[in-house]
Amino acid sequence: MTGLQARLRADLLNARKARDTTATTVLRSTLSAIANAEALPVTETALATDGPIAGAAIGVGATEASRRDLSDEDIRSIIAAEQAERRAAASDMEAHGAGDRAEQLRAEAELLATYL
Repeated sequence: MTGLQARLRADLLNARKARDTTATTVLRSTLSAIANAEALPVTETALATDGPIAGAAIGVGATEASRRDLSDEDIRSIIAAEQAERRAAASDMEAHGAGDRAEQLRAEAELLATYL
């Protein structure tokens, strides 16, 4: 875990304690995006084709998946993508008359800017 990822996790804990729903939502989704980026593709060769459950993993540690190590720069690019996604969604919401939701998305994008 990088320093930036540890900071995100610590800030999530503080946001939850403070009952800050906006920060909690943003940090959870950002950490989920980071976890998804760490995941490696699954190979089908490790799955059993016979036995009581076809496609089940067999053996000790068979269900453990290795993770990719991301640098702080990789994590910043994920955060920037999350921020850009929220800004684009805010523009769409505003265009469709949902100004309140657009403002909330902009606030979320501003929160993410503190990590860039």
